[in-house]
Amino acid sequence: QVQLTEAGGGLAQAGGSLTLSCLVTGISSGYRLSWFRQAPGQNREFVAGIGWGDGRTYYEDSVQDRFTISRDKGKNTMYLQMNSLKPEDTAVYYCATGRLILSSLRYDRHYTYWGQGTQVTVSS
Repeated sequence: QVQLTEAGGGLAQAGGSLTLSCLVTGISSGYRLSWFRQAPGQNREFVAGIGWGDGRTYYEDSVQDRFTISRDKGKNTMYLQMNSLKPEDTAVYYCATGRLILSSLRYDRHYTYWGQGTQVTVSS
């Protein structure tokens, strides 16, 4: 059974850092995992993705040089290291997974499993 559990959200000041983690169970190398976020009144948007098997990474343009996605297969955990945080990064962050083709990676409708979400708030 696939389960995702996020942790690590909280409050940070602009320019600060936070690290999110997502404990994953029940997946295999054919899965891709991603972080999405949803700000109040906004659609959920793709942030970053990674192949569980090959570790290849993908980023949304606005976070490309600030966020780093990684995974530790030994710990069954995916991470999102967020640096140089901005107030516009404030959102609920979700981890998600599924057996996706690469062209579907950025679209939340293609994901089968979701975590419960963790709030990230960045103050100016």
